[in-house]
Amino acid sequence: MRVRPDHPLSRFFAELVQKHMAGSAGIQDSQVTNYIAGLLVDFTHVDHLYRIRNARGRRLEDVADMLIESNPLGDGRSFFYEREVRKHIGDYTLFLTGLFPEYVQRLGRRGLRVDSFIDYMQAGKESYRIVASFDQFEFRHIAPLFRRMAERFELCVFGLNLVKSELETNQRSWYNGVRQALE
Repeated sequence: MRVRPDHPLSRFFAELVQKHMAGSAGIQDSQVTNYIAGLLVDFTHVDHLYRIRNARGRRLEDVADMLIESNPLGDGRSFFYEREVRKHIGDYTLFLTGLFPEYVQRLGRRGLRVDSFIDYMQAGKESYRIVASFDQFEFRHIAPLFRRMAERFELCVFGLNLVKSELETNQRSWYNGVRQALE
């Protein structure tokens, strides 16, 4: 299920991302901000957040498992599948480091998980660079976007950190307003 571009949630995320990316993050690139806003809308569905599955159909939740799955030599997968998985890794790491940095920070303290040894920022940047390297035929027009995403990954994360802060502030304001109305 996809959320339509004219849906209020799509407009909300588009305005919020544009405000913080163009403002404090300094990203004046509408293609990048539109992509990130679309990513937020897309990941409102948990099935999209965990869309990558291994050969047995098990959903992959760890970046380390996704990196293994992206290997085009494994399980007879194609280079196009590598691009799809690497794009998802870039999106997934951007989403988590931008909106849930405390989760990523705690990975090292959550026992013996392989992801505790993965640098999410580096994995995201590298994955977007690999996606950008698919710059021929049907991908030639979109490849420059992923090159810019890789180059500005940290700024995109910073912009999403600001989006998160505003969402939290709005949530607290709404909660306090409801609480006062009920008292």
